[in-house]
Formats: sequence, structure tokens, C-alpha cells
Amino acid sequence: MSAPEPAVCTRCGRGRSADDDPVTALAWVSTRERGTQQWLCPDCARQHVRDIEGKLPDEYW
Repeated sequence: MSAPEPAVCTRCGRGRSADDDPVTALAWVSTRERGTQQWLCPDCARQHVRDIEGKLPDEYW
């Protein structure tokens, strides 16, 4: 079994690192759009929390 790909924010391109604080690592948001897993870093997730909760398509952000 291969190792999972590292998480990269689909909005800003920030990568999640193994050196990140555990609390920060847990704040990443995973979504599945059209069968593809996507990630949002804590900053982008916080910025778009209402869009995420309202389940607005990414195009509206």
C-alpha cells in the first residue's frame, strides 16, 4: 500500500507538513468534489466557513 499524498490547500497552495503543530494539523478541512479529495488549510477554511457550511459550490467563493 502506498503512502497517502500530502495535503495541499486547493485555495492557496499551502502544504501540510509533518512538522506542523498537531492542533494545526487537525484544523485542515477535507472535502470531496466530483470524486476527488480536496484540502483547505486552516486559514482558508476559516475565511470560507460560511460558504462551506452553506455547501456553496467552489465557484461562488
